[in-house]
Amino acid sequence: MLANLWKTEERASGLSWNDYLRLFEKFAYNGQRYIAPVTTVEELTALQGQSNPIVAAAIHARMLVFSEVRFLWQPFADGRPGSLFGNQSLSLLERPWPMATTGDLLARMLVDAGIYGNSYWVKMGRGQQEHLMRLDPNRVVVLTGSVNDPATGGQWGEHLLGYSVVDDQRREVTFFLPEEVCHFKPIPDPMHPYRGRTWLSTILSDVQADDEFSTYKHSFMRNAATPNMVVSFDPSITKEAFDTFAQRMDSSHRGLDKAFKTLYLGGGADVKVVGANFDQLNLRAVQGAGETRIAAAAGIPASYLGISEGLAGSALNAGNYVAARRRFADGTIRPLWRAAAGALQTLILPPDPSVRLWYDDRDVAFLQEDVLDAAEIRSKDSNTMRILVDGGFDPQSVVDAVTTGDLTLLRHSGSLSVQLQPPGS
Repeated sequence: MLANLWKTEERASGLSWNDYLRLFEKFAYNGQRYIAPVTTVEELTALQGQSNPIVAAAIHARMLVFSEVRFLWQPFADGRPGSLFGNQSLSLLERPWPMATTGDLLARMLVDAGIYGNSYWVKMGRGQQEHLMRLDPNRVVVLTGSVNDPATGGQWGEHLLGYSVVDDQRREVTFFLPEEVCHFKPIPDPMHPYRGRTWLSTILSDVQADDEFSTYKHSFMRNAATPNMVVSFDPSITKEAFDTFAQRMDSSHRGLDKAFKTLYLGGGADVKVVGANFDQLNLRAVQGAGETRIAAAAGIPASYLGISEGLAGSALNAGNYVAARRRFADGTIRPLWRAAAGALQTLILPPDPSVRLWYDDRDVAFLQEDVLDAAEIRSKDSNTMRILVDGGFDPQSVVDAVTTGDLTLLRHSGSLSVQLQPPGS
């Protein structure tokens, strides 16, 4: 018999030294700089996401399109999707909580998934008071059970037991079974079978660098835009005097917050400029490359996000922009909709076992060009059907063959068109 061992979710394990250093939030108060420990990597990611403008723009761009869709039921018999339809049970998604819509629910889900990697929702109340409630991702712990071999006792798998909500001291407040929680996790975490990870987790160093570049520019302007300098001394200066000067220089001028401060020198020192402006530093190219990496991790083409490298050259040509928009819709947004539909189906009961919750993107303005393409495809399919029916094939077999793409389904009626009749018949 298989043995189940209760296990709690492990977090923030296996950090590198650089990752560990980033677990401390830096802030200033009354002219002094302090650091405070951050509890989890999830909180660190949230801090980075809220403070960096490129990350905020990426989250916003994803959210604006993602929140436009609605949900309907879709029959899925014989491996082929049927026509979408709705019923009263979908009202929970249409009004998830008072004064909210499906768009509000989706926006909150995607922001949580983008910053924390996971979004948790439970159903509360009954009847007219039924609504959805968000669980704080920082307070949810995924509980799994170990599956062990009965002969050797070795663990060979895990299964989901539920979700525990904890307080600030990590003490359990309440517990939910798996079927009671909508767990939206579009990017699986390779270190945990039932947890998601944020797309920010792979580019925290790029986000940190972008923040430091911004601090560098602010320091340059705040300190009268004076250039970087190198100081050389007369050979007669003693080592003690040199060491004293160097220590004072480091304490008053080292660090981004002290960059570009005016330097006052005594006799025997010579100053040389080593970088006077941003062009010499090639700051735009270096920071622009980092912005593109952030956009790529978010699954957003640079030309659509509007960052510097996406606004140059042929990126904004009509054909290239259309291709970028379709890449964003097909490669990022539609997989997110599919994941959201699967997660939300946990909270509402399908009217039939052969029916699934699915997204309806027909009213999404962002996809209107795709709707035009779909209409052209239907027109071509209709012409194909007419040609086949005129050729004597059974109409129902023509519909099945064209809609599935399997021409072996065609069945001939035995009747031929006038053009194929023998002369005089």
